Amino acid sequence: MRRWPYTFAVALSVAVTGAAVFSSLYLDLPMKDPEGFLGPAYVRLPLLALLFFAAGIVPAAVRRRGWKQIGEGAREVVREEWSLKRVGYIATGLITFYASYVSYRNLKSYLPTYREGVLFDRQLLELDHWLMFGHNPATVLHNLLGTDVMAHVLSFAYIAYLPLIPITLGAFLVLNRDFSIGAWYATALCLNWILGVLSYYALPTLGPAFAQPSMYWDLATTDVTELQRSLFRNRVDVLTDPWASEKIHGVAGFASLHVSVTFTAALFMQRTGQKLAIRAITWAFFVVTVLATIYFGWHYLADDIAGIVIGWASVSLGAWASGNRGRRKRRGLAPVDEQPVQPATVTAPGPGGGSGSITG
Repeated sequence: MRRWPYTFAVALSVAVTGAAVFSSLYLDLPMKDPEGFLGPAYVRLPLLALLFFAAGIVPAAVRRRGWKQIGEGAREVVREEWSLKRVGYIATGLITFYASYVSYRNLKSYLPTYREGVLFDRQLLELDHWLMFGHNPATVLHNLLGTDVMAHVLSFAYIAYLPLIPITLGAFLVLNRDFSIGAWYATALCLNWILGVLSYYALPTLGPAFAQPSMYWDLATTDVTELQRSLFRNRVDVLTDPWASEKIHGVAGFASLHVSVTFTAALFMQRTGQKLAIRAITWAFFVVTVLATIYFGWHYLADDIAGIVIGWASVSLGAWASGNRGRRKRRGLAPVDEQPVQPATVTAPGPGGGSGSITG
């Protein structure tokens, strides 16, 4: 089953899409496109694909022929390096990621209808106070970091998550000749969406900023503030009449998918032996994201802990599903370069002695 590294990811995306379509029909609610930073899906997905393909072709074309003959260089690169198989693998990674994400967002939007009136915010808030010896973790961070300058810094990091995740996925899909590495990352991200939405249904919460907003009124107004206000307006709109609303509901606390996905990225970089600078940046970004989720009241401590568990499970299961189990931190990993995926127990270097890190 795992000779094709995308078998499991495709099965996941089909299953979660089927669940979203079934829920849409069962509840008589439409499926909606969660518009991202590049606009609606029919614009966003083709544009991202073109950008990723350009990132793989243009630098190689310039190295071959220089800027003056970039057209000829691009034709050579496409002819020699871009087989239909390679394009198919990249397209499969993007489509499985996007199908899983859209289905996750719609299932998240159906949560208030399925689990009407069921919330566990009080219990998780009490757990926060117990874990922090009677203190609120957000208040501790506000007193320690202040409520002005650090609010803007953490807001920038939190919002940066939105474009960075698809960009890192595109980098691994396009710039890595070992197709199983890109499949591993795509599968891990798909698992994040699926395990995340399951956790939402298992333990529905709003998160501190929506359950007790007065605790965060002293924070400086940032992009996170505007995002929270937008999500609150959408929530009210959906709760008022989910069948008439054109909005998508996006409020759910347990578990933190910001934490799970950034932990997935950091652990994946560690497991695939990326350069020290890349590993340091991703781990730092993960730590800052954890701080931001508590500082702005997106999540309780339990949400972040659960997010780390989901991230670890996604990377580990993704490694098995894509044929990469046991592939850890070895800088001598070689690009497969369009050869069939090797069993996980085979570690012999491929042609050129390359590594599993991102290479042109």
